[in-house]
Amino acid sequence: MKIAFCTQDLSQVDAHFGWAKNIAIYDVGPDGHRFVEAIQFDGDLQEDGNEDKLAPKLEAIKDCAILYVAAIGGSGAARVVAHGIHPIKVAQPEPIPEILEKLQGVLAGSPPPWLRKALQKGKERTFDLEDEVEHG
Repeated sequence: MKIAFCTQDLSQVDAHFGWAKNIAIYDVGPDGHRFVEAIQFDGDLQEDGNEDKLAPKLEAIKDCAILYVAAIGGSGAARVVAHGIHPIKVAQPEPIPEILEKLQGVLAGSPPPWLRKALQKGKERTFDLEDEVEHG
């Protein structure tokens, strides 16, 4: 399961979704986690009501199941949820490795229903129509 973190320094969740300079993406499972990529954003990232700056970020996290942020606006949150991504707000800057360790522990145990649903992202059931056709 891919997890995205809004971060200014690539070490902790400390950024608002709209103004994040970086989004770090990790793959997390019950047996461990690995760094996938860090996507950097430049340009005008200030709070200005400009929704267009969210498009590249939404594209960057489209395969993620969860997005950790320090803050996110209402419309940004709605757009994230519409992409099937679960946003989680942290109350204060939190180190990414600590979040990964906690998440890994939860996945190894019995995850809550919302997390079980998030785990299914990207694993939507597909079936071959050939299997459904009766031969005879």
